[in-house]
Amino acid sequence: MTTPDPDGALAEQLLRFTRRVHRIQKHHLELSDLGITPAQSRLLRTLAHFSEPPRMADLAARLEVVPRAVTTLVDGLEANAKVRRVPDPTNRRVIRIELTDEGRTTLHELHRARRSAAREILAPLTNVERAVLGELLDTLIDGAAVPRC
Repeated sequence: MTTPDPDGALAEQLLRFTRRVHRIQKHHLELSDLGITPAQSRLLRTLAHFSEPPRMADLAARLEVVPRAVTTLVDGLEANAKVRRVPDPTNRRVIRIELTDEGRTTLHELHRARRSAAREILAPLTNVERAVLGELLDTLIDGAAVPRC
C-alpha cells in the first residue's frame, strides 16, 4: 500500500497553476496585438530594470539563459524597432542594448496586458485570500522558512 504524497500533489497543483498563468498571460499578450513573443516580453521587462543599457551578457545573466538565446531575442526585437544595439561609450568593442521609443510604448502596453491577465487569474479570490496568497508566494520565492506560532 502506498502512502499519500501531499507534497507531490501540491507540486502538481503548482505546475498546473503555472501553466494556467502562462496560458492566460499569452492570451492577453496576443490580444494586445504587439507582435512579440512571451520571451521577448520578458526581455523587454528585464531591460527596463537596468539603469543604463546593459550588455547582452548582463541580460543573459539576469534572465538566467545562455547568451545565444538573448542574441536571438534581441535580433527579433531590433527587427521590430523595440530595441537597438548601441556602442559602449568607454569600450567600442562592447555593444549595449537599449529600449527605443517604440520599445517603451510596447512595454507600457505589456504592463497593461499583464495587469489584465492578473485580474483574470486572481478574480476567484477575495482581497483577504489575495493577501494570504501574496505572503505564501513571498515565502516560496524567498525560500526561507517562516517561524510558526
